[in-house]
Amino acid sequence: MSSLFSALLPPADVAADLAADLAAALGAPEPSPLRWSAPENWHVTLGFYGHSHGADDPVSRSAWLAERLAGRPAIDVRLEKAGTFPGVLWLSVGGTGLTDLAHAAGAGQEDRPYRAHLTLAYFPTEEPEAAHEWVKRLAGFSSRTWTVTEAVLMRGEGGSHYRVIDRYPLNRASER
Repeated sequence: MSSLFSALLPPADVAADLAADLAAALGAPEPSPLRWSAPENWHVTLGFYGHSHGADDPVSRSAWLAERLAGRPAIDVRLEKAGTFPGVLWLSVGGTGLTDLAHAAGAGQEDRPYRAHLTLAYFPTEEPEAAHEWVKRLAGFSSRTWTVTEAVLMRGEGGSHYRVIDRYPLNRASER
């Protein structure tokens, strides 16, 4: 089963700093119900287009997304403190214009409001204690601010493996 979604990717240095901070906070390995997401899969979902065996048609979705994102400005974002959804530990993502960009990419078509986040780990919903400990550990976390100059269309393949299949430039301030 696969899925298509649009996303923002953190720059390599932000991902590396976050991975180092998490590794330092983890300390010695101990049993945990948390299943950590691999840094190479970290992303901020803008719009999710569904799960299916054929998923959405990537060619038509790419054309749709290119039209929706054309001329959109680059935005400044940062990763911030942690939170949870049932079964998910995440970092919030702050930035002016992020919600507008997400709505242009199709967010809000689901039955819940858009909340920008980067998934760090999954956990069994009946074992939230370990995730709540991480929410406390990451309460003061904040990455550097970076300028997002492109959105991507991604395909999820087999649960936790993601592949970029198209890119959409966002205008830098000097081009506006």
